[in-house]
Amino acid sequence: MGAPAPPALRPPGRHRNNQTTDAPGRTPQRKDAHSNRGRILATARQKLLEDPDASLDSISQAAGVARRTLYGHFPNRHALIADLTQEAGHELRQAFAGARTADADPSQAVTRMVLAAWTVGDHYRMLITLGRRHQGEDEIRTALAPARAEAVATLRRGQREGVFADHLPAPVLAQALEALMLALAEENAAYPWADPTGEAAATAFLVAAGVAPHRAALQVQEVIGRDRAAGDG
Repeated sequence: MGAPAPPALRPPGRHRNNQTTDAPGRTPQRKDAHSNRGRILATARQKLLEDPDASLDSISQAAGVARRTLYGHFPNRHALIADLTQEAGHELRQAFAGARTADADPSQAVTRMVLAAWTVGDHYRMLITLGRRHQGEDEIRTALAPARAEAVATLRRGQREGVFADHLPAPVLAQALEALMLALAEENAAYPWADPTGEAAATAFLVAAGVAPHRAALQVQEVIGRDRAAGDG
């Protein structure tokens, strides 16, 4: 009889139970994918603020990822904008929820809303800017709906109580004030003028709503001071 056949060679990286030894390596891959996705979203937010017509190719290049990687996460522009919209809507809702107080009068409530929106300025600006260019319009309208409804309700209450001017219906006034907020946020991001806390923006917002300038400034300073004291406590 001939010599016995040599034992079969096992494929590298496998055990007798046929389980691969590279399973632990998948965790870093998942982390890399999550990191890439976050970097793409952050870069896209900035690029779309600078140029609402920015292409996916320019976004992938700015994010430092291959086109294949970007398209693996977002197959088209609509999918990317939908994700950005969902993220921005969540940030805005969280900011408003944290600013809401049960006993606030209309001017205090509006002040808190403006200051809250200021803390998530990039998200807010992106939503408004893209929405006005009809990009992802339905998703953006849905994301902004709770904040807009709260603003209209608060302005309407203030008009009834004589706090805000009533020369415009509350929904129209809310749209005008939204445009003012967008303009201020854009100036704050692009020019030497800076309003890190949102104090000037909130004051301008109240004045535009019909509050006397001196009273508006005192109101905003009071809210900021009270929140700062609460944070220190």
